[in-house]
Amino acid sequence: MSESRPQRAPSAGQQARRAARELAVQGLYQWHMTGKSATAIEAEFRSQLPDDDLEDHENWAKVMQIADLALFHELLHNVVRFRADLDASVAPLLDRRLEDLDPIELAILRLGAYELSRRLDVPYRVVINEGVELAKSFGATDGHKYVNGILDKLAARLRSAEVRARRG
Repeated sequence: MSESRPQRAPSAGQQARRAARELAVQGLYQWHMTGKSATAIEAEFRSQLPDDDLEDHENWAKVMQIADLALFHELLHNVVRFRADLDASVAPLLDRRLEDLDPIELAILRLGAYELSRRLDVPYRVVINEGVELAKSFGATDGHKYVNGILDKLAARLRSAEVRARRG
């Protein structure tokens, strides 16, 4: 029987990066659904006033207070900028057409593909875990399992040396 490790509370930096990713996914979803520019969406997020009727994780203004705003900006703008490359890296791993994906799962996969391909400072396991957690928070019931499988395959392609070293 294996012992389970006690879960450590996330550091302030980890919370700020998670909040930035949450905002980025919501912004990418909005970009996908409305066609607004990333700049316009970011401006909307930054101008939100707190709404006490919303849960904290749904209240953009409260999430913005703890988010790493530079990371949010980078993720939102660069996922939009590199969308074609990101889609090309994800599409061969899918069991359906990219256009048939749930828009939230698509946003999470694009975000994960961006971090795996262009944020080599972020360990691949962190990218996958963050994608899974985002899918649990915002996606369909079992969407996190799909996101996990696709990001795991993508990590093996984009970060093969890192994955091999980890898996030994």
